[in-house]
Amino acid sequence: MRYIEKYITQDLKEKMVFLWWARQVGKTTLSLSLSENNYKKYTYLNWDNIKHRKKIISGEYDFDSEIIIFDEIHKYSKWKSHLKWEYDVLKNKYKFLITWSARLDIYQKWWDSMLWRYYYYRLHPFSLAELVWIENNFENWLSLVFRDNFYKKKLDILIKFWWFPEVLFKQNIRTLSRWKKDRIKRIVYEDIRDLSNIKYISTLEILASILHTKVASVFSINSLVEDLQVTNKTITNWINILEKVYYCHKIYPYYKSELKSLKKEAKIYLIDYTEVSNIWARNENIIANSLLKFVNFLEDVFGYNIQLKYLRDKEKREVDFVITMDWKVKYLIEVKTNNTKVSKNLLYFKKLLWVKECFQVVFSDKNIDVETKWIRIISASKFLTWLV
Repeated sequence: MRYIEKYITQDLKEKMVFLWWARQVGKTTLSLSLSENNYKKYTYLNWDNIKHRKKIISGEYDFDSEIIIFDEIHKYSKWKSHLKWEYDVLKNKYKFLITWSARLDIYQKWWDSMLWRYYYYRLHPFSLAELVWIENNFENWLSLVFRDNFYKKKLDILIKFWWFPEVLFKQNIRTLSRWKKDRIKRIVYEDIRDLSNIKYISTLEILASILHTKVASVFSINSLVEDLQVTNKTITNWINILEKVYYCHKIYPYYKSELKSLKKEAKIYLIDYTEVSNIWARNENIIANSLLKFVNFLEDVFGYNIQLKYLRDKEKREVDFVITMDWKVKYLIEVKTNNTKVSKNLLYFKKLLWVKECFQVVFSDKNIDVETKWIRIISASKFLTWLV
C-alpha cells in the first residue's frame, strides 16, 4: 500500500480524484491496486490504447463497475468537457479516478470551472520513510516523531538506485542506466512536445543535460545564455517547461524585509538526483526531494498552508531549507555531508527568527543524533524517518 492510498479511498466517496506527478512513479499501479482492494469491479481505460480510446469517447463502461479509472485522458482534445459531463451525469453510479503525468496547473482555467467536484493528490516516488514502511501520524504534525533506528543501508539503496519503483526494487545498474536514458528521451521528445511548440528541442535537451551542475546553488539564467546561444526569456521558458514535466523543481527564498533576504532568486533541484555528481549538492537534492514530498502530502491530504523555501540574505548567509506554516517559519534545515560542527548561519537565523525546531542533517557513516546550542544534529538516515 502506498502512502496516500487510504486517503484517496476516503475521498473517492465524496468526489472525483486526480492523481498526478512524474512519469512512472506508480500512478497506474496504485490506481489498479486501490480498485482491486476496495471495489468488486472496476473499469480501467487508457487513452493510449486504441480500444480503450473508443470506449472513452462513447462512454462505454462495464455495467457492474463501481469505479472508472481514466489514464492519460488529457491527451484527448475534448477531455475537459467529456470528463465534466461524465462526472455530473454518472457520479451517483461510479467513482472516478483520473491519472496523468503533467502538472494540473497547466489547465488552471478548467480547474476553476471544476471547483467543488474533485480532490487531487501528487504521488511522489518512494522515500526512506515509505521504503521501510513507517507510517507517521500527521494530523497533529507539529509533534515531531523520529524513529529510534537509523536506516543507513536503506538510505544507501535509495541514493544508489534512485527512488522510482521500477529501478528501486530491481536494484540493477544496467536497468537503472537504460531506464534513465529512456526517461529523459520520453520527457523531452514526448511530454514536452505534447505541451509546447518548441522549435529547438535539441537545444532544450542540452539544457536539461547540464542542469545537474546548477543544483543546490542560487540559479543564474544569465550564466546559460552564452553557452546555449538563446535569450534569457527562452531559457526561463524552457526551465518552466522542464519543471512542468517533472524533470526538475525550484525552491524560492523565504522573504522578510527585516532580514534583508533575497526575493526572487530560486534554487533548482533535479527529480533524478543520481545525475548530480557533486556529493554535497546531491545530498542536498535528496533532502529537497524528500521535503517536497512531505510538503505536497500535507497540502493535498490535510489542506495545510505549508511551503518549502530556503533562506539567504544579502550578506550571503544561507540556510538550505525553511518550512513555513501559515507564512511563519516552523523549521530550519541545513544539510551537511560530514560536518557535525554547528552551522553558524543556522544558529544566526535561529536566534533572529526565534525558531524552535532547527536541524543540521548530516550524511555521515556514523549514527548521529545530538543537540548542540539548541540545534539538533542528526543523521539523514534518522531525520528522514520523520517525513512521509
